[in-house]
Amino acid sequence: MKNEFFLADIETAADLQAYLTRAKRLDPNGLVRLRAYGEVLAAYVAPIFAGSIMENGPTVLGLRTCALATPAEVEALVEIQSVIDRLARVIDADVWNPKGSTLVLPESQRAAWAGITPPRSGWLELGTLSEPELTQIAKDGIEEVADTLPESVGGPIAARIRGEIWGRAIEQNPRVPTGAAFVAAGLGFLTENENVQVYEAENWVRLSSMHGHVIARAATSFA
Repeated sequence: MKNEFFLADIETAADLQAYLTRAKRLDPNGLVRLRAYGEVLAAYVAPIFAGSIMENGPTVLGLRTCALATPAEVEALVEIQSVIDRLARVIDADVWNPKGSTLVLPESQRAAWAGITPPRSGWLELGTLSEPELTQIAKDGIEEVADTLPESVGGPIAARIRGEIWGRAIEQNPRVPTGAAFVAAGLGFLTENENVQVYEAENWVRLSSMHGHVIARAATSFA
């Protein structure tokens, strides 16, 4: 597997770049998992992750898909910044062509969250959540983190406090964790006044908007 691909057009490249730039703001040292077996590239990021598949903290993934100009086989986990840099060179090029615009990825890395596989089928619709609701939930969560977390606290204690806040169920749906709203807003998935579809499968929930998907372990705690 060469782990290289050619995006459909420059607009697609710019869209992927914007998505990954937002993901990096949420997780400055984060990785992106890129998968393609055909003409669609899936880009997964993990803005909220408990740190181990054995822990009970929240896990919230972002997913954005992009069209490819030609079929490709890609399975890679690489630094977000490395893809952003490669996209910038492609976008800045004078001519958009397969030879000069192919993205060749660096060597793949490892991360515990990449071993987590949400269900690919069996999703049942739970209803919708409005963009204003999700935006407000995200804002309230950010304020609570800032108010609860002293500046001097770091490491495991800070992670535990954030996990308690982002893993808590929202009032509108006890399956959806607060962190799902935070990630949807942070990744730019929310359009003003849009109704976002909510799905569940096994112990996972998914928020699906026009711009992407947030996939999270179902909430296990309440306010």
